[in-house]
Amino acid sequence: MPRATTLILILAGLCCSSLGQYNEEEDLAWLQYYLRQSRSSSYNYVPYYEEESPAYAYSYPSATDVEPEAEPEPQQAAPWRCPQECDCPPNFSSAMYCDTRSLRYLPFVPSRMKYVYFQNNLVTAIQEGAFDNATELEWLALHNNQISSEKMGKRVFGKLQRLERLYLNNNNLTRVPSPLPRSLRELHLSYNHISKVPPSALEGLENLTALYLSHNFIFEMGASLKGLKSLILADLSYNNLRKVPDGLPVSLEQLAYNHITAIPDDYFQLSPRLLYVRMSHNGLTNQGLSSNTFNSSSILELDLSYNRLQKIPRVNTNLENLYLQGNQINEFSISSFCSVVDVMNYSRLQVLRLDGNDIKRNAVPPDAPLCLRRATVIEI
Repeated sequence: MPRATTLILILAGLCCSSLGQYNEEEDLAWLQYYLRQSRSSSYNYVPYYEEESPAYAYSYPSATDVEPEAEPEPQQAAPWRCPQECDCPPNFSSAMYCDTRSLRYLPFVPSRMKYVYFQNNLVTAIQEGAFDNATELEWLALHNNQISSEKMGKRVFGKLQRLERLYLNNNNLTRVPSPLPRSLRELHLSYNHISKVPPSALEGLENLTALYLSHNFIFEMGASLKGLKSLILADLSYNNLRKVPDGLPVSLEQLAYNHITAIPDDYFQLSPRLLYVRMSHNGLTNQGLSSNTFNSSSILELDLSYNRLQKIPRVNTNLENLYLQGNQINEFSISSFCSVVDVMNYSRLQVLRLDGNDIKRNAVPPDAPLCLRRATVIEI
């Protein structure tokens, strides 16, 4: 399946159902940060800091300056000492930096550590008990390695009851690690070889706010998202899904670049705070949609570009941005936007893209300016 750079979101509104743990202002700031980053790159590996800058700015030698290692045996340091393979800055004593050093194994993690960085190495395995000493860990970065599911201990993360962010993207995983700590807030598993996510894989993660599973080979999600009560973002783009997952997250979902052809009638009605729906580059047809599939008063942005639609689907008058470019639409029906056209009834649509369809500008009906009076961009 082609790997494109466009990242398209299905974004929903924020909900404070995380057992009072996070307030709405924090979640909104987090989502605004994510949206800014998603516009500039297809995936951002830089962890999100609530402060303006990391607590410690560190540097390390480039990969070309590091002498090849002869796969030494891991040496267990004293519980308070920093392993010789890593850096533990004295002014940030709870952090350990072991990234980009051509390591083939995981060094011992001292018990005081809360933030550990192993990314950009050559690690292939995580032995059982590798983190049993580091029960204070909150942030664990293991992305950009060669870790496989077969060489990962079954309960390797079992004792990390304070872990909030786990980065395992860009590895060779074929399944979601399980069990995972209930404290987890972010789980990064993009760019692996995962094909299926059973419900038990994410069981108990009621504090999880962000789940990244893009660029895998997932063909089935089942009901694995249903128990994730605090979920804000679920990135399932660039997979092999043929139907939408059971149970939308409360807030945000990405399903672009899959093979979805239909959506159940009440699918989006189950998430009344849904703000953004982005499902471009699928196989959606008008036959696979009901007349009111997208007629939700909460949706502000709807991206259905590069599908197989022949008609403009009916949308709510609260919608502000509608992207339909690259379909097969051959008519402009004003009833898709306004059921009644008069001075008091009009659409709040600001941006409408219909370019790349089988429709001409002279097909726009004469009452369109009255219905679409707020539109600043209409591309045909």
